[in-house]
Order: sequence, then structure tokens, then C-alpha cells
Amino acid sequence: MREGRILLARRVNRQEIVRKFPRREDQLLPLLHALQRANPQNYLTPDDLRAAAEHLRLPLAAVYDAVTFYSMFSLFPRGRHIIRVCRSPTCHLLGAIPLIEALERELGIRIGETTPDGFFTLEAVSCLGLCDRAPALMIDGESFGPLAPKDVRELLTQYREVKR
Repeated sequence: MREGRILLARRVNRQEIVRKFPRREDQLLPLLHALQRANPQNYLTPDDLRAAAEHLRLPLAAVYDAVTFYSMFSLFPRGRHIIRVCRSPTCHLLGAIPLIEALERELGIRIGETTPDGFFTLEAVSCLGLCDRAPALMIDGESFGPLAPKDVRELLTQYREVKR
């Protein structure tokens, strides 16, 4: 019974979100961001994609293309907070691999996985545009760098305390 109420609340919430956006193609990405933020598991469901397509009068394939093109969207459940580690050539040369290894050790997960408590998902991205602070990472759009493996534990601890 409780699950049914949660699903009903999610459906109502989806429609409330969709109605806030003008019916224009340029609203696709902002609408998708809003729908994904409303999902406690930080991803877009098939119903979210259909609702966006119907509201914006776009083919479902166009919505799916956008979601699969941009790395900030996901079709699968993720953690509440997304850690994106840059693997650009600059970050790679300045220590991205040891940084990723330290994050994997500290979080107990590998790239592409979510911590058992659902707090963090760890992702690797090809570029964050932070070459001046390489190696770098972002947590929910907040950038950090340059970082060394020894910085990881303190960063994650501080982040957990503030964002809990």
C-alpha cells in the first residue's frame, strides 16, 4: 500500500513539473533536469520521457536521443550525489588515475557504481573544462581541484557532513 502512494505521488509530481514548462523545444533540457531532480534515485523513467515528449510535442526518439547524448542524464537509478571525475588528457597526465583509484577505495565502489547507502554514484567523464585545476572532479556541479589521492577522504567526509 505504501509503495502505491509513493508511485501516485511521483505521477502527480511529474504532471505538476511538466505543466510549469512552456511547450517549446528549447525547454527539453530544463524539463528533463527538473524531472530527474524530482526522482529520489536521480534518473529519468520511461514515463518521464513520455511525459516530456507529449508535453513538448516531440517524438519520443528525440527525447531519448537527448537523454542518451548528455552524460548528466541517466536512465538508471543513481546515487543522490554524482561524482564526476575528469579523464581528459590534462587530468590524466596530472593524476586522474590515482585519484579515481583513491575514490574507488574510499567509496568501496568502481566507476559506474553507486554506494550501498545510495549517497554517491561515481562516474568518469571525458572533460569537465577544468584543465587549469587538473586533476579535477565535480560533485553535483561543484568543482574541486587540483586534487591528490590524499585529499579524497577529507573531501568526501566534508561533503557528506554538509549535504546529508
